[in-house]
Amino acid sequence: MIPPAPLETFTDSRRLLGSNPYFADRGAALEACADCIDPAMLDAWRERVQRARQALHWPEQATFAHVHPGGATLALAAPLDGLFTATEINEWAWEAALHSFSLRAPSPGGRRNGSAFPESPAAPPPASLPHAPGHPAVWDEDEAMATLRELARSESDPALVALANAAHEHHVELLLDDDELALGEGHGARVFPRDPLPDPARIRWSSLHDVPVALVTGTNGKTTTVRLLAAMARAHGWSTGHSCTDGLFVDGRPIAAGDYSGPAGARKVLRQPGVQCAILETARGGILRRGLAMQRAQAAVITNISADHFGRYGVHDLDDLARVKLTVARVLDNGGLLVLNADDATLREHAADVAGTIGWFALDDEHPLLITHRATGGATCGVRDGRVVLTVGGAAQDLGAVVAMPLTVAGVARYNVANILGATLAATALGVPATTIAEVLARFGATHADNPGRLQHWSIAGIDIWLDYAHNPDGLRGLLDVVGVAQRRGRFGLLLGQAGDRSDDDIRELAQVAASHRPDHVVLKDMPAFMRGRAPGEVAAVLRTALAKAGVDGVAPGHAEDEQQGARALLAWACPGDVLVLPVHAKAARVEVSTLLDRLAAMRWAPGQALP
Repeated sequence: MIPPAPLETFTDSRRLLGSNPYFADRGAALEACADCIDPAMLDAWRERVQRARQALHWPEQATFAHVHPGGATLALAAPLDGLFTATEINEWAWEAALHSFSLRAPSPGGRRNGSAFPESPAAPPPASLPHAPGHPAVWDEDEAMATLRELARSESDPALVALANAAHEHHVELLLDDDELALGEGHGARVFPRDPLPDPARIRWSSLHDVPVALVTGTNGKTTTVRLLAAMARAHGWSTGHSCTDGLFVDGRPIAAGDYSGPAGARKVLRQPGVQCAILETARGGILRRGLAMQRAQAAVITNISADHFGRYGVHDLDDLARVKLTVARVLDNGGLLVLNADDATLREHAADVAGTIGWFALDDEHPLLITHRATGGATCGVRDGRVVLTVGGAAQDLGAVVAMPLTVAGVARYNVANILGATLAATALGVPATTIAEVLARFGATHADNPGRLQHWSIAGIDIWLDYAHNPDGLRGLLDVVGVAQRRGRFGLLLGQAGDRSDDDIRELAQVAASHRPDHVVLKDMPAFMRGRAPGEVAAVLRTALAKAGVDGVAPGHAEDEQQGARALLAWACPGDVLVLPVHAKAARVEVSTLLDRLAAMRWAPGQALP
């Protein structure tokens, strides 16, 4: 007789290497699934977590449970040298709870081999239950505890714990991954292999120190804000490292390409030997999958909160997303500044949950929240009479006219005005003088090299061409408003696509934003680097149907196999007077398209000529 296939009881189980949305400690989390999850099941999970901790002589620490439309997120804090064991505790506690309730869970996919559960309390004998060797048995708690003790014993690392405790006592960061660790940051760091670890008593702690760190998160504007902050730090005289979706950089020079907006990128920047300041893009995915890389920072910016990536890791609405982004507040030093957007209703609502010091920014310096905040001595930044005004300690400083700041496109790019305001407050928290900030704002964005792939503009043969990263409905809406396609004299051509991990509803919403601006011609694209489980042309088909439903009849037949091909198709279609908007997401594609546009401008290309 063939045994029943293992049932799906959770879709993801992960270690949390630092502060995370669930608690400030390290630990483990999983995404549980079942036909229904009620409070009694969660209590059963917590009870088993507690029994496992007691069996391993672990201290009492936090647990977290959040029921959501996709199931539940379950997390527990754990010792530094027990994170793999913690994932096993979490999985066992949940599966044993389900077993005790005799429930059969749905099978959405993604589970490793695990234990099946009976449909009634009359369970089959243990021998008939599939079980992954080396993992705690669901049906026998004594056996499970024996397995967990052995796992904890093999993972235990007293030398690592002693080193972490010593680093904490000396107020020095410990940056840890699977192969090595660093004590201190930047030019105050020293890197060691994980095996063997150094003896804390033999380390010259006085030679180690941290560097000023700012984190930048939010839905849109993260990379622009990171680049602007890094420019301010460099202008202050610091050798500055920054990480973002485009890679790792030291003093503006690339040292690694790729998406480094997670904790791995943060650790790599903070280990660069000459770095005196670090500006770190901190994306949602990294926070949820691994937590934050560092334990302390001096500033953190949350640019905004809007719908994006819903349905993953228990994030199903704006409140869920805000709680994830606010993780950055957990690592702020005493006196560190959390910079929030007062124009964002979700951030205003969640600010009450923040225990530390907040700096508020808004497009209107007379925003009621900014007025109230200044009255109590708080830091603010806003626009007053067309000028950026920074107020700290009751003293207001004029940093210049918005229309004169290249990043704002003569004041039209309101989202970049917001990015300027947030970056200004964060730079102030790092210790950059207002005069230096003003000098950077007067020049940053004047060349394509300042902010590549974001709101770049070419005028070639009478065709206005805009290249940008806009990757969600809010981003595309803002881009099209800045470009002013509603006021165009000629035709409007748009390159449109979406990453495969977005839901069909999210893809349709992107199409609705595009349709609302009445494009004359749309080229749909695949993005090979972002297919994420979708078949070629699948996203394009969803977009095509949504655009047709919205009355857009200028959609090109078929779809471009990549972003470069799509951009070329639009250039071949364009005539003088037209506006082309090219949201390009992959860095390699963006470099190729921008290089092509530079060549066309240099060779005085004209419509009808072959493209090089």
